[in-house]
Amino acid sequence: MPDFAIQTKEVGNGVYMIKVEGFLDAHTFEEMETTINNLFNDNSFQIIVDLSGVDYISSAGAGVFIGAIGTAQENQGNIVLMKPTQNVMEVFDLLGLSQLFSFAEDVPSAVKMF
Repeated sequence: MPDFAIQTKEVGNGVYMIKVEGFLDAHTFEEMETTINNLFNDNSFQIIVDLSGVDYISSAGAGVFIGAIGTAQENQGNIVLMKPTQNVMEVFDLLGLSQLFSFAEDVPSAVKMF
């Protein structure tokens, strides 16, 4: 199994970016959920998730974002997904989530979506 890694950094004006690498699945989704919840606990609700390094996402991994987007939007924020790989995008399309989320190709484009 590939290594799984998450890094969080502020990219400006209270917007945070979470960079995810590896497989986001039943074994790793809790770490992703904890990372997002920690930002929420700090009153940070404008979140970009860089998925360019995610090789695979399961429905459990996608479920983290489904649960989080509602909380973000209820607090005048949002979750923008950045550069999903083709495999990840196929899962979002299959689950009908492509219409629920905003997608960006780079950080400046993502920041403008808030």
